[in-house]
Amino acid sequence: MGTEWRPSACVLCACNCGIEIKLDGRHLARVRGDKAHPSSQGYTCEKPLRLDHYQNGADRLTHPLRRRPDGTFERVSWDTAIGEVAARLRGVAGAHGGESIFYYGGGGQGNHLGGSYSGSLMRALGARYRSNALAQEKTGLFWVSDRMLGTTVSGDFEHCEVALFVGKNPWQSHGLPRARPTLREIARDPARCMIVIDPRRTETAEMADIHLRVRPGADAWLLAAMAGVLVQEDLIARDWLAAHATGLDEVRAVLRAVPVSGYCATAGVPEELVRTAARRIAAAASVAVFEDLGVQMTLHSTLNSYLDNLLWLLTGNFGRPGANNPPILFAPFITFSHHGPKAERFSPVAGARIISGLVPANVVAEEILTDHPRRYRAMLVESANPAHSVADSPRMREALDALDLLVVIDVAMTETARMADYVLPAPSQFEKWEATFFNLEAPANYFHLRPPVLDPPPGTDLLPEPEIYARLCEAIGALPEEKVAPLRAAAGRGRAAFGQAFLAAMADPALAKIAPVLLYRTLGPALPHGAAAAASLWAQAHRVAAAHPEAVRRAGVEGEGAELGDRLFDAVLDSPSGMVFTLDEPGDGWDRLGTPDKKIHLALPDLLAELAALGPGPAGHPDYPFVLSAGERRAFTANTIFRDPAWRRRDAEGVLRVSPKDAADLGLSDGSRARVTTRRGSVEAVVEITDTLQAGHVSLPNGLGLTYPGESGQATTGAPPNELTAAEDRDPYAGTPWHKHVPARVEALPA
Repeated sequence: MGTEWRPSACVLCACNCGIEIKLDGRHLARVRGDKAHPSSQGYTCEKPLRLDHYQNGADRLTHPLRRRPDGTFERVSWDTAIGEVAARLRGVAGAHGGESIFYYGGGGQGNHLGGSYSGSLMRALGARYRSNALAQEKTGLFWVSDRMLGTTVSGDFEHCEVALFVGKNPWQSHGLPRARPTLREIARDPARCMIVIDPRRTETAEMADIHLRVRPGADAWLLAAMAGVLVQEDLIARDWLAAHATGLDEVRAVLRAVPVSGYCATAGVPEELVRTAARRIAAAASVAVFEDLGVQMTLHSTLNSYLDNLLWLLTGNFGRPGANNPPILFAPFITFSHHGPKAERFSPVAGARIISGLVPANVVAEEILTDHPRRYRAMLVESANPAHSVADSPRMREALDALDLLVVIDVAMTETARMADYVLPAPSQFEKWEATFFNLEAPANYFHLRPPVLDPPPGTDLLPEPEIYARLCEAIGALPEEKVAPLRAAAGRGRAAFGQAFLAAMADPALAKIAPVLLYRTLGPALPHGAAAAASLWAQAHRVAAAHPEAVRRAGVEGEGAELGDRLFDAVLDSPSGMVFTLDEPGDGWDRLGTPDKKIHLALPDLLAELAALGPGPAGHPDYPFVLSAGERRAFTANTIFRDPAWRRRDAEGVLRVSPKDAADLGLSDGSRARVTTRRGSVEAVVEITDTLQAGHVSLPNGLGLTYPGESGQATTGAPPNELTAAEDRDPYAGTPWHKHVPARVEALPA
């Protein structure tokens, strides 16, 4: 075993905690938290300790592959793969228009740097439509926040008096820096309060001062009751709202009419406990809020996000320490356009709302399985697995099979890769320069550019994603050498000369379309340590420095004008454990409001109308009496880059969790097997009986149902939850799936 600890980051959730790795040959023999990481500060959960199962997976790709007519794959050279893929993409664009080419992915929880180059190819082809996993999760919240604030916010849980978690179990799903120590600190402090809204008694709920154990699917009624209490008991921050918000009268009129007592009964939560929670929020000096998939993947999910925002906005918890503040994004992965000049966009076939540039994943199959002239006909998938990880997976696979062309860029032979016409292999996240753009902290925000920990496996023929996109751009004629050569020469003369030359080049619309790949081919070779893939970050560093120079200087980077941008970029390159790149002062968040009047817009008429029209409660289904929540995060579940089932130390197959009452009624016992049936599909699972669930509520974990090579051939472990949710069971505004509220039938299987 080597003696050197090499810095990197965990790639399993959006926290991306800093880690250090000690190698034994090609194995990640030891993993520990990196104390030099500015956000995680040495903390990790148990999951990154198992990352060798990702790094050395048995289904790693080794060479470019092309599908034969009989469905098998053959190895081809990169020249052949790039040439044929480019020709076929151009053929589709020529015959049907570039908008018939669809892009899905761009990186998972740990690899966004490669995806930053994908737009160059898509724009050069004239492609207009894309999606990724965020369009299954967060777009309802994005849409609400865009309209209310013109930006996004993050809760300051380190300093808050009250922490409110809505459909969120950070003990397992993390999502905030140093999640478990932070939760313990809040729970131990008698002056602070933790409030959890969740139908299940989660690990976080067990630590909470107040657990509002809502009936599954009744979150909107509970949140409406809490907001109603704030208005009806006059607990809102009236003076603050008068100074900083519009639309209060419209919101107040609807919330005054909320039948608090009746809605509490519908939600299944004692009214006095609901009032206690609302009063505690109103009385607090600061409240930080984190809503997650529990309310973003259930009935009324976009309304849930709106009501959640109202709870902390009506009480004045924006733009100050301990509250909810807009972060400075190093590389924006969320776009805010509601208050801009451009009209809202919709998908060409289903007419689904496009939020933050993303087509809802739930409608992608509809956009393909049609004879509509504007249907998607080709698809490029990068670091994503829609054949397995999109709701209504059978229909998604049918759609992928109907495409004229499917190209997959990935590290492993995923379920989607097996369906592809071409598979283009990339190095693992520890074999190349990488970064993630989930940098959402305030007041101190950090960015971590990760150097490779080891080289790609010997004997393989892999290319990093920026190189793949650059070669494809060259092959379609979008990156002519006569345009590249002068910029490459300018980079050799120094950063100042390059900056002037690049800015001049951006006056050419054709070059502006491919700016990231142009940076890679010109500035990239001049970067130290082989960090060419980081070239796209040069533009982002200059954008941040130009927009927020004082915040950058407070983080310790000095300079004026373009010099500040270059020094920030150099600091990123020279910080293998990550760096704080901006540091806010209290109140800075107000400058980031994206509304034209720089005020908070409380009234969203369509969502207020939905609130006013809420019915008597979630309707049951006579044939499917249970509510299945699919995708529960547990100690040994993670995103599906962990394909080797051996990484799990327990719960290897992903048990079906059932309440004691339901187990008794169904004749189930711990370790027995049950069948779960929905109107879309059926799976079998091992049973675990737990009193953390309410009667009528069952749960399956995320990350299961992958096919992986074993001693006896390919084997599938556990139940794939996306097989069970129908594509049409989705939010009417954002199109996000209702994975957490799937009507189901459960039956015991013979021993």
